[in-house]
This record gives sequence, structure tokens and C-alpha cells, in this order.
Amino acid sequence: MLINLQELQQHSVRFTVDIPAGQIDFDNKVTQSSVLHAEGVVELMSHSLGDIRLQGNLQVTMDAPCDRCLEPVSLPIRSPFDLVYMPASEAIEGGEEEIDEDAVEVGFYEGNGVQLNDVLREVILLALPMQLVCSESCKGICPVCGQNRNQRECACQTAAADDRWNKLKDLRAEIGQRH
Repeated sequence: MLINLQELQQHSVRFTVDIPAGQIDFDNKVTQSSVLHAEGVVELMSHSLGDIRLQGNLQVTMDAPCDRCLEPVSLPIRSPFDLVYMPASEAIEGGEEEIDEDAVEVGFYEGNGVQLNDVLREVILLALPMQLVCSESCKGICPVCGQNRNQRECACQTAAADDRWNKLKDLRAEIGQRH
């Protein structure tokens, strides 16, 4: 859905969208497993030359593999958003001027509007946790045999190696061979 700048110059635009699973392309790791429901309002900011403000809420369920054990994880997301988009031409004209703190959270758009699906995609990706885990107590996969340690413990021994001392060990072995 394109939010058109000409329409915003006349009045603010309320939106309620339900986007079926699979319509928005995320990376290969994260997939949308439920309908993405979003509602809010888009308005042209007063006293500006094309600055667009989007406010609203979204909810969706995302699926991804656990970063520790690779088992599927279902992540429900409910996220409010309040975003400002400026024309890309303002970013180009800005040069190397100092950016104030408020401008850090500003996005840019090209053409005559903003694609709502792109905005919602960004909001979802930013709402995801940095590490996707099935549970905080996930034991992960054994680095030796590959067994999921949540399902069954393995008997593999993983000695913690501290390779900072390897050069000294090599030197000691070399000196020991000379004498």
C-alpha cells in the first residue's frame, strides 16, 4: 500500500491492514507465520516540506530457528511505532552538517510517498530480539557431536582451549628439544 504525498497534503490517512503470511519478504531465517495486523494514522507534519509521520500498532507472529539449538521458535510481536520519514532530497542537501538527536530516528523516502509494507517490515525486524532462542535455559547443540542437548545429554568432552599460550608452548617444546 502506497501512502501518497498528494493525498496527505489534503488530509491525514487512517489505515487498517491485514497482510497474509508470506506477503512481506523477510530474510531466509525469519518468516511470518500469521496475519500481520496493523492500524494507525499517517499525516504530513505541519510546517514541513514533505515530512511524513506514521503512528500505529502492529501484531504478528514470526517463526525462526533457535540460535542455540536450531529448533523452531514462534515469536509473537506486538509493537507500537511512531516514525518520521523525510524526502531523500533533504538528506542529500544536508551535506556534512551536524545531525541533531531527533534526526537520528528519521527515515527517508524517494518518490511521491512511502510504501506501508516496507515500513511495517522495518518495525518487525527492529522489534525482534537480537538473539532468537527457544528459551533462556536452552543448552544448544554439542559442538563435538551435534546432538541437541535439550533432548539428550551427550558424553562428549569439550575442554576449554585458551590459545593465547600456544606460542609459549611451542617455544617451550622447541627449547626442550635443543637440550
